[in-house]
Amino acid sequence: MEKKKQQILKEVFGFDSFRPLQESVVDSILNKKDILMILPTGGGKSLCYQLPALLMDGIVVVISPLLALMQDQVMALKAKGIKAAMISSLQDYKEIQTIEKQLKNQEIKLLFIAPERLQNLTFVHFLFQLKIAFFAVDEAHCVSEWGHEFRSDYRQLGLIKERFPDVSIAAFTATATKPVEKDIINQLQFKDKLVTRGPVYRDNLFINVIKRQKNGYDQLLPFLKNHANEQGIIYTFSRKNTEKLADFLQEKGLKAKAYHAGLSAKERTKVFKQFVIDDIDIIVATIAFGMGIDKSNVRFVVHMSMPKTLEGYYQEIGRAGRDGLNSEALLLYSTADLVLLGKFTAEIEDETYKQVAYKKLNIIKQYSYQESCRHKALSQYFGDEMQDCKIQCDNCLNPDNKRTDISVLSQMFLSAIYRVNQNFGQLHIIDILTGSKNQKVLNNNHDKLSVYNIGSETNKTKWRIIADRLLELEAFYVGVEFNTLQLNKLSMKIMKGEVKVDIRSSHFEGIKVITKKEKITSKTLDYTVDEKIYDELRTLRKSFADKIGMPAYIIFDNKALMEMAHFLPDTEEKFLKIKGVGKVKYEKYGKAFLDLLTNLK
Repeated sequence: MEKKKQQILKEVFGFDSFRPLQESVVDSILNKKDILMILPTGGGKSLCYQLPALLMDGIVVVISPLLALMQDQVMALKAKGIKAAMISSLQDYKEIQTIEKQLKNQEIKLLFIAPERLQNLTFVHFLFQLKIAFFAVDEAHCVSEWGHEFRSDYRQLGLIKERFPDVSIAAFTATATKPVEKDIINQLQFKDKLVTRGPVYRDNLFINVIKRQKNGYDQLLPFLKNHANEQGIIYTFSRKNTEKLADFLQEKGLKAKAYHAGLSAKERTKVFKQFVIDDIDIIVATIAFGMGIDKSNVRFVVHMSMPKTLEGYYQEIGRAGRDGLNSEALLLYSTADLVLLGKFTAEIEDETYKQVAYKKLNIIKQYSYQESCRHKALSQYFGDEMQDCKIQCDNCLNPDNKRTDISVLSQMFLSAIYRVNQNFGQLHIIDILTGSKNQKVLNNNHDKLSVYNIGSETNKTKWRIIADRLLELEAFYVGVEFNTLQLNKLSMKIMKGEVKVDIRSSHFEGIKVITKKEKITSKTLDYTVDEKIYDELRTLRKSFADKIGMPAYIIFDNKALMEMAHFLPDTEEKFLKIKGVGKVKYEKYGKAFLDLLTNLK
């Protein structure tokens, strides 16, 4: 078995050795243990259930949350010569019958289904007729009510053990806190189990978190310019925002498309496929896009507003850099996001869920505002420990110890709230302080107040920054119903001069998006790459991909092409030493790539 395992690893998957944690998980599955593997996106979770499928008798049933993801995975497996299929609502009865016949004849090794299919008794009775090696549950955090993407259909997966008591379950996720981990184990009714956690830290991912100015478009464009002709995902808060931003980017000459639940299933599938095969560079999406997406060459992920939870944020930024190459995550946030998310949370009817949601919201707020290492904060949240990353986040790369005292300005702002009896919003307060003569100020006689025009030497942008800082410190709060600014005990202490207020100087002066590319030049690779040869290899790969209608990275990923461009293999033996190149892929595409490399030499 050991020899066969290593042979499949090399010949089918193209790797000489397992990554950390993979082999122990593979061995546990082969020994029919229930396992939960918690490993960052790109850490190699899929191989852990795909390889055992080729060593065990029977079929592996893989439960996956999205149809587009299932299609992607089946395509990738077939490219490796692995017999895989999916059964979904997209297929007609005749097609499903053909797949069921193949399953009965043991012609398929991996079957992908959505969780709701296991609630179909007819389908469950069909599974009783098959020899099932084990069940694999992808995106297992969806099982837990305390997870960030809970799905009721996933909650029903506890029935697997009741209906198939002798069949093991292998569950995989990139994001699970300790309570979520415990809930997954309980819900799936694990018996003889192994729980394994990989390190949370992604050393190829640069994280940048800054305050959004207006709609953030002016901050976004320089960032995208640094990532010209690279693939990325931009997350926005609403469907309307996705359409608006996608249109804006198209006007700027960028290949971008919107993706959200308001599109028809056919249109969503079309956009997804265009992105996967690199026909478009940028997807502008709501969080409905990208769960488990197996696209390895995503170079950046942008959040245009504060996410609801740190778990969701971590999972979403994990979609960048799955191939191990340098990638970036940018979060643009504002206190307005916090107010909006607070309103949505207040509307949750279940009091227990509401309190959990408030707690999670406070955690993502603290993460956004913090001045210490981003990666360390993420690691600690998921129960892992690490030192500061030093160069892989904005706070470590650009430590800013300079502070500006804004105590007097803060007293002015809070005094203005007090003078208008806490009945008005932020914009009106700033209008009063800066001496605006608009109708609202005049009609309310607010031009007669003692605080009128006392802040005219400070521009409105800086007043907004001061308001953000005070809200960040919880020195006032925003009324849920009418957005009026309300004072509290801390407000009074600041107005009396008992508490000082300061701010990072760079925040007060206004900050631009700093990308890893313009600050340092360290590379993920230990070798140089001939760009001309690399581009020729990419062109050849694209021609194969277009011909067979398959994503380019499924043929060979970027890292494999870079190794080819550096090592210039000129024999089959040397070509097979490239990571990610197995015998099946060599037989399909290797000769053409070898010929190209020989000519380029």
